[in-house]
Amino acid sequence: MIWTDPTPTSALVVRRTKLSNALGDLPALLVAGSYRARNYPANRYPFRAESHFLYLTGAQLPGAALLLDGSRATLFVVPAASDDPLWHGESEGLGELRKRAGVDAVAPIEELPAALAGRAVATIPANDDTTAAWQSSLLGRTVRPRGASALEGPDSLLADALLGARLIHDEAAVAQIRRSCEATTAGHHAGARALRPGIREAVVRAAIEAEFIKCGMTTAYGSIVTTHGEVLHHERSDGMVAEGDLLLVDAGAENAEGWSSDVTRVYPASGRFSATQRALYDVVLAANRAAIAKVRPNVRYRDVHLEAGRTIVRGLVDLGILRGDVDGLVERGAYTIFFPHGVGHLLGLDVHDMEDLGDRAGYAPGRTRSPRFGDRYLRLDRDLAPGMAVTIEPGFYQVPAILRDDTLVGPFAKDLDRDALARFRDVRGIRLEDDVLCTHGEPEILTRAIPIDAAAVEAWMRA
Repeated sequence: MIWTDPTPTSALVVRRTKLSNALGDLPALLVAGSYRARNYPANRYPFRAESHFLYLTGAQLPGAALLLDGSRATLFVVPAASDDPLWHGESEGLGELRKRAGVDAVAPIEELPAALAGRAVATIPANDDTTAAWQSSLLGRTVRPRGASALEGPDSLLADALLGARLIHDEAAVAQIRRSCEATTAGHHAGARALRPGIREAVVRAAIEAEFIKCGMTTAYGSIVTTHGEVLHHERSDGMVAEGDLLLVDAGAENAEGWSSDVTRVYPASGRFSATQRALYDVVLAANRAAIAKVRPNVRYRDVHLEAGRTIVRGLVDLGILRGDVDGLVERGAYTIFFPHGVGHLLGLDVHDMEDLGDRAGYAPGRTRSPRFGDRYLRLDRDLAPGMAVTIEPGFYQVPAILRDDTLVGPFAKDLDRDALARFRDVRGIRLEDDVLCTHGEPEILTRAIPIDAAAVEAWMRA
């Protein structure tokens, strides 16, 4: 059984110290967020604290806030109600919490307004309306929920300081991500064992997510378990799996502190790929490997994306689906017909790490999104550095809406052999995604234990 140890207190102290040093005399308020009602107040979604708060405290504390004031860190928490022991059990004492988080003080939340009164304090907007409204009342100015694109003044300085801290993972963070990847490996193994023709997709999904729960974790995002792999974010798993189907499984675990994994594999329901499925699978696998090989220090991530696109075009030309010069087809964006999304994103506390900060996180200063279809969905365009964790997830999809859209396919009408493409009608969608750590040398595939080679996948399923 995989169970994750808490982040060491010493690591939390170092993180806060680095952030405080970057901010200088500017005080900063990081909020945990609140419970959200599912359909009435007493029936709530499971609480998950805001990621910046988790990064600095390692604590899931509903309604809490962290105030960094120079070298001093104070946690403000909601005191336990008199009947909390009845409904929720005994809570951790303030002294125990202070020691575990390594802060200078822990105080009741009622004392926070006085600590902020009349001061210019930086903050990051919460993702829920209730907490953002509370931030507004505390700071005497409008704080818009999910308002990363409008950050300015001290909030902008705090966002940049957090980016500087979180882009490069420390050893404690990498250890947490590794544990989530281990649980994800166990989940995919359970899903592959459960797969067979004649069952619902939900049976496989249940086997995967049950394994996460056994490991003391939850899902990092809504699992995608579907035979309709051409639908990138397919939310349902209610379909039946038929003989000859490919089941796309995009599922990753999130541990108790919020550290995530994000993995996609494609499993043949019958235990073996057909010849046409195998051919296209190997094209996507080659793109996965070529892109991972480029995860090196100082390499621009957009070039990693283009390498995946180039490999896909080369494979489709070899299969007769596309015609023409590979370089020319890549230059014109031919791969976007079948690979209409970015090759990956940052990974860490968020499955799309720090996307609450918008493109400020994913795009280096001076870089903007491409206007071209497909490429404009690339979530990351930074130069890679040791300690950065990214996903690599090329794919091939036959999306009917794209293939019948003349504005997208028309420019490639002479390059696309639709008769050749029709021979691959048993492939709706293939995506092969790994979590990769950039190092000073070879990239480390954190999800290497989940088979990805076609023969290995078939053997794994037979075993």
